[in-house]
Amino acid sequence: MEHTTRAQFPQARPRRLRRTENLRRMVRETHLRTDGFIYPVFVVPGTDVHEEITSMPGVYHQSIDRVVEDAREVADLGIPAMLLFGLPPFKDAEASQAMAVDGIVQQALRAIKRAAPSLVLIADTCLCEYTSHGHCGVLGAAGQEGFIDNDLSLELMSRTAVSQAEAGADIVAPSDMLDGRVGAIRAALDARGLHDTLIMSYAAKYASAFYGPFRDAADSAPQFGDRRGYQMDPPNGREAVREVGYDLAEGADIVMVKPALPYLDVVHAVKTAYPDVPLAAYNVSGEYSMLKAAVANGWLDERRAVMEALTGIVRAGADMIITYYAKDVARWLRDDDTSHTATSNGAFRVGPSHA
Repeated sequence: MEHTTRAQFPQARPRRLRRTENLRRMVRETHLRTDGFIYPVFVVPGTDVHEEITSMPGVYHQSIDRVVEDAREVADLGIPAMLLFGLPPFKDAEASQAMAVDGIVQQALRAIKRAAPSLVLIADTCLCEYTSHGHCGVLGAAGQEGFIDNDLSLELMSRTAVSQAEAGADIVAPSDMLDGRVGAIRAALDARGLHDTLIMSYAAKYASAFYGPFRDAADSAPQFGDRRGYQMDPPNGREAVREVGYDLAEGADIVMVKPALPYLDVVHAVKTAYPDVPLAAYNVSGEYSMLKAAVANGWLDERRAVMEALTGIVRAGADMIITYYAKDVARWLRDDDTSHTATSNGAFRVGPSHA
């Protein structure tokens, strides 16, 4: 097999392709697309509630009426999907509000479907926001602090997914990392005739320190112990590929890596192993809040830093990104498109290089 010898300097001058914005656009390998964004929201009981979450500037607890307004804006910006998290009016050991017909997420799903029917609605399918102890399922035996009973919890997860799908969720997204939950949910959905409901599995979800602001937002911190007994150990990469394989075999339609930025190697490995499977990455609360803090201190240019971070996630292999920055980036991309249309007129402007 012959290999083409690449030209060397001075014949090869890659900087030629970087001289102007239009040239850079022409040869750009990776593009952010509004089509690839999923916007997460936190729904709470009440009316006209719009309270900023202290640890996540620009992100809000919203009552259903305000979430409906948000959904219309999301649709108008061309963002295709929303991911709903709910804070119930009360919690108990069995997470009864997670699967209730009149649960907070179920009510929100119905309201958004009426107001913005084009949106793809994704329901986070987990019990941690609804249990009094803050764990993702039924607690295990005494002496196993923080360890949940996997098989007993599958029934509650399945009932929650069915309830969400019947309320209007196009996609249910199990985020608990229980073994076998995708298969159990798929069987439960099919048994109710919900064959077209997709499953987006948090297939490689790590026991990460980057979830702190989210746990404030969702009021979902464990009351004792932690989740390392069921979420993935951060040092493990190859295990993520196995976890994804298990969920695909059980019927997952979309798989996810969470968090995103500290795990770009995992995103890339999963995409390499399963190139034809839709892959999501969750740009989590800690990633968002770190950028917000740096911007607030004047250390970073927000727009450039966010665009660079999200582009890196796509470059690693993600087909879609769950990000609290979705609306901001959709506006920036729209502004960029308008600017290019207004100034280029099909011609290049060749000018001096800029740093």
